[in-house]
Amino acid sequence: MHGTIGIIAGILSLVGYIPYLKSIFEHKTQPNKATWIIWAIVGGLLAFSYMKEGDPNSIWLPLGYFIGPLIVAILSFFYGYSSWSKTDYICLIVAIFSIVPWILSKHAVFTLLINVFIDMMGAIPTIIKTYHEPETEDFTAWFIFFVANTLQLFAISHWNIAALYPIYLFFLAGSIVLLILKGKLQKKS
Repeated sequence: MHGTIGIIAGILSLVGYIPYLKSIFEHKTQPNKATWIIWAIVGGLLAFSYMKEGDPNSIWLPLGYFIGPLIVAILSFFYGYSSWSKTDYICLIVAIFSIVPWILSKHAVFTLLINVFIDMMGAIPTIIKTYHEPETEDFTAWFIFFVANTLQLFAISHWNIAALYPIYLFFLAGSIVLLILKGKLQKKS
C-alpha cells in the first residue's frame, strides 16, 4: 500500500506542473529564476540521495520534483522575473557553497540533510515573492503539490531521517498555498 501511495504522490507531483506550466505560458505565473535553478539542481541531488537512503516506496515524489523544476528553471529565463534581487543572489551563492559538503560527504544521510537545507535556500525567494505578490503563483498547481506532499507522508513505510525531505515539502507547499489564499482573500475585501 505504501508503494501505491508513493506512486500516486509522484504522479500528482508531475501533474501539478501542468497548470503551473499553463499559467507560465499565459504570463500569469512568473517563476523566480534563483528558486527554480536551485530546485532543479537540488531536486536531482535529492532524488539520487533519496534513492540511496530513503524509502523505495516514496522515491516517486523526489523524481517528480527533479523533472518539474528542471522544466520550470529553463522556462524561467523566458517567462520569469527579469531581475535578480539581492536575496536571489545570496540564496544562490549559499546553495552553491552548500554543494561542497555534499560532494565531500560519503554519508547519504548527511548529504540528504545538506540538500534539504539547499532546497530551503531556494524556497526563500519564492516565499518572499508569493508573500508580496501572491498572484504571481498558480494556486491550482501549488494545491496539487500540497496534496502530493501530503500523500507522500502516507507513503513512508520506514520513518527515519530521510523522512525530513517529505515533511519539509509538505510544509513548503502548505505555506505557499496559504500565502496565495491570503492574497486572494485580501483582493476580494
